[in-house]
Amino acid sequence: MITKINGGVCAAKGFTAGGIHCGIRKNRTKRDLALIASEVEAAAAGVYTQNLVKGAPILVTKENIANGYARAIVCNSGNANTCNANGIEIAKQMCTVTASALGIDPTDIIVGSTGVIGQPLSIEPIEAHMAELAASLTADGSAYAAEAIMTTDTKMKEVAYSFTVGGKECHIGGIGKGSGMIHPNMATMLVFVTTDCAISPAMLQKALSEDVKTSFNMVSIDGDTSTNDTVAVLANGMAGNAEITAEGADFDAFCEALGAVTREICRMIAGDGEGATKLLTCKLDGGKTDEIARTVAKSVICSSLTKAAMFGADANWGRILCAIGYSGADVDVTKIDVSFASKAGEILVCKNGAGVDFSEEKAKEILTESEIDILVSLNDGDKTAVAWGCDLTYDYVKINGDYRT
Repeated sequence: MITKINGGVCAAKGFTAGGIHCGIRKNRTKRDLALIASEVEAAAAGVYTQNLVKGAPILVTKENIANGYARAIVCNSGNANTCNANGIEIAKQMCTVTASALGIDPTDIIVGSTGVIGQPLSIEPIEAHMAELAASLTADGSAYAAEAIMTTDTKMKEVAYSFTVGGKECHIGGIGKGSGMIHPNMATMLVFVTTDCAISPAMLQKALSEDVKTSFNMVSIDGDTSTNDTVAVLANGMAGNAEITAEGADFDAFCEALGAVTREICRMIAGDGEGATKLLTCKLDGGKTDEIARTVAKSVICSSLTKAAMFGADANWGRILCAIGYSGADVDVTKIDVSFASKAGEILVCKNGAGVDFSEEKAKEILTESEIDILVSLNDGDKTAVAWGCDLTYDYVKINGDYRT
């Protein structure tokens, strides 16, 4: 049984966190440096952007956790440390400074950065304030860390659950950031997850790699795949369960708990898209294959015209059929049904690929809500998929028109 709890990345035993303003960001009221630490060595796993241009922190993190273990996560906001000549050097210096403050090895650290690309990142403010940050680590510090990794986010993203593995109560929690440059195959999204469940590095990586196929890779805000996307998980085993080293009931229980965390963060990220006023969820059924189902759901949620229609509460279902048609998926368009749903009700707008009579007034009422479900039935199989996105608003252009300045 999975139960929602408080605590974020500090919900799991043995984890502390914190976040401070060190001076990377000009606004002194904004935290810009986060730290998460485990009392003991933890199994580590990560997935990263598929953009060929990758932030220096990703390259350093991959090298650090190649052995499957880490002890801490350090991350700054306000600067992506990407496309900088000395980026690798700075990322490694961040690890060295953090390791010195924590008394651990520099290679036992996951490092992340988020913010403007191509702007030099100075190690000085990080080095000057790391001792302060390390001293501030607390079992109540998850929210501070969550705030410190935010850029254009308007809401902190934090969640935690308890679950049972092998008769032992385990805990898993996460924090995330992401508002723009969010597109399938990861995004300008950083997600850090901690758990006290004992699981081997190989099985942790397997669980995470499989999970992102139906979680973070099904989120799109604006169609831009960023350079610094990282989802990292630390599992320190302090719950005391027998280590998960193979597939089975315990592994399934862990994957279910991991999925609960990642999918909630997906909803948080999509609902907090830059300039967004509405969370859009495409719920698809009737696909011939998993790949077809995911491809179609993503195409709907990525459609700029669909997103604009949802902003205007316009039940223009033709936009959705259009997005399905160019998705590249093998579907029979004469079988497709489309409905819109929200807490205001549900309305069928397309049946067998053609329009049906419906109340525009009722549709408008449904689409005026802040959370909207786009229900698509392909009626061609038993596979399902869910994708998350948001509406496209005037404010998105305003935010990105002056993002750097």
